[in-house]
Amino acid sequence: MRGATERPVVIGQAPALSGDLAVPAGARGVVAFAHGSGSGRLSPRNRMVAAYLNRAGMATLLLDLLSTEEEGDRERVFDIPLLAGRLALASSWLAEQPEAASLALGYFGASTGAGAALVAAAQPEAGVRAVVSRGGRPDLAGPALQAVTAPTLLIVGGEDRVVLDLNRQAQGQLRAPAELEVVPGATHLFEEPGALERVCELAAGWFDRHLGG
Repeated sequence: MRGATERPVVIGQAPALSGDLAVPAGARGVVAFAHGSGSGRLSPRNRMVAAYLNRAGMATLLLDLLSTEEEGDRERVFDIPLLAGRLALASSWLAEQPEAASLALGYFGASTGAGAALVAAAQPEAGVRAVVSRGGRPDLAGPALQAVTAPTLLIVGGEDRVVLDLNRQAQGQLRAPAELEVVPGATHLFEEPGALERVCELAAGWFDRHLGG
């Protein structure tokens, strides 16, 4: 188990996307995070998952898919094609970084970010090898679900009943290998004792299986 030194990065321009890239020694894959509505690269929940993945030997890219000005625009917060396009841009940027270019790519999406991650993963040139959704809205990917080829893990809290139902429906539309993991007693934000730790374990196991091999 090992950590990684994190460095700030800037991706693209107009708007430039702010991010934090961490690459542990001997990394076996790289995971780009797509945050949900009202959240960003400083989200404590996703930072906890990223740190866990780093210790498990995975590189991570935490990034803001919206600029500070855009975050207040409700339309942009829920603009899945826009968010997916920016995640794809970040993925192209990753492919040009010496420390990450050779690593298999995965996406970790939370809330609405899961819909964006799946839309981005559905693109033929995406090259995404695995997707994990935490309390996500994969249903927002719409018809793109059927074009996703990356193995997908859907993690939902057992008490997050509406989202759980939406995830079950989305799982039925995915043609790629897809598993649904329900964390008993957990609500949407996985704030219950041990709930987020379980998310970390599940995500690390999925990425190790599909990126690390």
